[in-house]
Amino acid sequence: MKVLVTRRLLPGVLDALEGCIVGVWEGDGPMPRSELMTRVGEAEGLLSMLTDRIDRELLDAAPRLRVVSQMAVGVDNIDLQACTTRGIPVGHTPGVLTETTADTAWALLAAAVRRLPEGRDHVRAGRWGPWDPGLLLGGDLFDTTLGIVGLGRIGAAVARRASGFGMRVLYAGPHRKPHLEAELRVAYRSLADLLAESDHVVLTAPLTSETRHLIGLDELRLMKSDATLVNVARGGLVDHEALYEALVEGWIGRAALDVTEPEPIPADHPLVGLPNCLIIPHLGSASVRTRRAMAELAVENLRRGLRGEPLVHCANPEVESRRGVT
Repeated sequence: MKVLVTRRLLPGVLDALEGCIVGVWEGDGPMPRSELMTRVGEAEGLLSMLTDRIDRELLDAAPRLRVVSQMAVGVDNIDLQACTTRGIPVGHTPGVLTETTADTAWALLAAAVRRLPEGRDHVRAGRWGPWDPGLLLGGDLFDTTLGIVGLGRIGAAVARRASGFGMRVLYAGPHRKPHLEAELRVAYRSLADLLAESDHVVLTAPLTSETRHLIGLDELRLMKSDATLVNVARGGLVDHEALYEALVEGWIGRAALDVTEPEPIPADHPLVGLPNCLIIPHLGSASVRTRRAMAELAVENLRRGLRGEPLVHCANPEVESRRGVT
């Protein structure tokens, strides 16, 4: 069976595909669309990244495709309906990156609130003089209110860490989760109320047609003037033009983004130059252990799909149900 992998993976990860003919994109950066369209024609299995657009056009060019396995939790780059219509199960990698991404959310939050990047730049520029009681004063984490938008696996992991800071934790989402409210000692709020009450807001919701630009002008105006906005989910959750205005006009205090729209964000984008906007290049799951676990799970999903077995994690399980795969 022929398998196409759109990026190089860590050594040894692909050994589990023994017996398959494996083609790997060895170039720097994402696999070019033209190359992907050409090489997917013979593939029975596709191991994709969030930078690959898996749409109807690509699926039409891949008549032999039996399974798509994505090395990511989110599948907003994949036309799930088109895959489902064609009977193609789509694997993804939830769970294994939960804790690492939650760690990243807290790293971003702490760095932004305490103005650590500005402090680093201050030292590098040779401006560090005698101790100044008013230098780069930031906010606090202890005894503040944290709002989490999207209480899934990652959102819950973020909430668990908040107990060490003595924080009051709120969450918003499409549905209340009473079992997590009791376990994590969190309180449900509408999005508007959460934004108004929170000192810090962390976005961990999936990107869908309903959540695109969930945080726009109206929502940013609801937030406290010294509030922090952290996004470790998808860049499309936030209207970046509105965020720029909010940061410049002082509607909110600061933002810290692991994800942007577009991604990568251009170096000359207005947000990049703001001292109160910390942006890192999508490092949420970027630990050696976690990236290996993600790759291994993606390979296992692919291997199972090629064998007609149920995937470990399937984003469109109705395909497996329809095929009687259990």
